[in-house]
Amino acid sequence: MRELLLSLEVAGACALVALLGLVLVVVRRRRLSGRLGSFDCSMRASGSRRWALGVARYETDRLDWYRLFSLSPRPSCSFARGALDVTRRRDAEGHERLAVQPEAIVAECRHGGVGVELAMSTDAYTGFASWLESAPPGQNVNVA
Repeated sequence: MRELLLSLEVAGACALVALLGLVLVVVRRRRLSGRLGSFDCSMRASGSRRWALGVARYETDRLDWYRLFSLSPRPSCSFARGALDVTRRRDAEGHERLAVQPEAIVAECRHGGVGVELAMSTDAYTGFASWLESAPPGQNVNVA
């Protein structure tokens, strides 16, 4: 009987920890999405097949990208506005449509010579292109 109670306590503690982790992820997402200048944005490295869901947020001189399923308060990636070039814009194709949000626009970009793809809604892409184009003079920003 004592072993059964111990195993139930351990199972209950594990369930509580899992629930707490889920609640923290949801609270973090709500805080990120509620800030001004944030939008849903999936990301993948060029050549990779894996999309990572996330939230992007505009800062003055950079775009910060936060992984959706993470507890870290820091961005997973930051893209300097002056080093970010959009080389091509296209609609999501094939299996990509299942991995990103519906009717997403994929912006193929270069950041410091490294390829990255960002998938976002049409409205978010319009804001993204405007943010890049409104860079201070001398940053030579390229938007496809």
